[in-house]
Amino acid sequence: MVEAKLFEIDGSQKSGSGTILRLAVALSAATGEPLHIFNIRENRPQQGLKPQHLEAVLTAAKLCNAEVKGATLGSKELWFKPNEVKGGNIEAQIGTAGSIPMLLIATLPICIFAKDPVRLHVTKGGTDVYHSPTINYLRNVFLPTLKQMGLEASVAVHKYGYYPKGMGEVTMIVKPTEVLRPIRLNKFGKLKSVKGVSVCTLLADKKVAKRQAKAAHKYLSEKGYSTEIEVINDQSNLFQRGSSIALWAIADTGSTLGADAIGQLKKTSEAVGKEAAEKLYAELSVKPTVDVHMADMLVPYMALAEGTSSFLTREVSEHLVTNVWLAENMVKTRFKTQKVNNLFRIETSS
Repeated sequence: MVEAKLFEIDGSQKSGSGTILRLAVALSAATGEPLHIFNIRENRPQQGLKPQHLEAVLTAAKLCNAEVKGATLGSKELWFKPNEVKGGNIEAQIGTAGSIPMLLIATLPICIFAKDPVRLHVTKGGTDVYHSPTINYLRNVFLPTLKQMGLEASVAVHKYGYYPKGMGEVTMIVKPTEVLRPIRLNKFGKLKSVKGVSVCTLLADKKVAKRQAKAAHKYLSEKGYSTEIEVINDQSNLFQRGSSIALWAIADTGSTLGADAIGQLKKTSEAVGKEAAEKLYAELSVKPTVDVHMADMLVPYMALAEGTSSFLTREVSEHLVTNVWLAENMVKTRFKTQKVNNLFRIETSS
């Protein structure tokens, strides 16, 4: 019997963030190759595994019945030996306002190759928190983009959760696919619509969601874009009030550009709405085919897909550089970055 290759990953490289841990574990499980990662989150003020990182590892382990060593809070070293990805019903609980979307992003590449459909139920986390995409960005930008690769997944929100208590709850359902198709987004094309969803929890009396939407609409309409923004006055979480807004622009080529913003104390609802609108306009003004955040999140799927994938982005972010570096170290796929006018083309080659 041939001994499986052991991936040795230094978590202090590139961004030195939790992204390296999450993606390394996901690629280990998806490829069936064991992983040893050290210097976890070396470049962060609080190094090692925090609750949300630990839960991502443990959830990934449940999905593929992995043997894990070093999975404790604060640990800076981890061994992860995956087995077959079976699927089924999986429960995860973060226990803080740690990001639920980041846990879903960490586990979705594993679910693709499961024997059976996956139902992942996540409780007691944050659906809309800083340094993470909002849950509505995932639902309306991330998943529709991946659907073009043949990935069938949906996310239902049962409770929205915000900093500092979290207490959010979601369910992700994934239909496995034997082969991921390549994605080729080489031209933005013609803009079809600009949509959005503005949410507030237990803040309807202050018209927070409506004010966020109105500010976003005002900013974008002044730039020449009409918008259709849904307003949700949510009451799902009795323990944590908060707000968020997600916006997305859909082109006739299948390209979807997204942006979002999160409410916080001493920040007006108008400022939140305008922030999201400014981010979306930064994308629309140069017309890439994916936004700057989707660019790095697409990397593992491009690496696992059969055939050549490509997209255009307005910026080569630190996270994009990190994810490309990790994917090239763990999967045979190679990436090429090329400047095309005022954009960057990211392309794979087997």
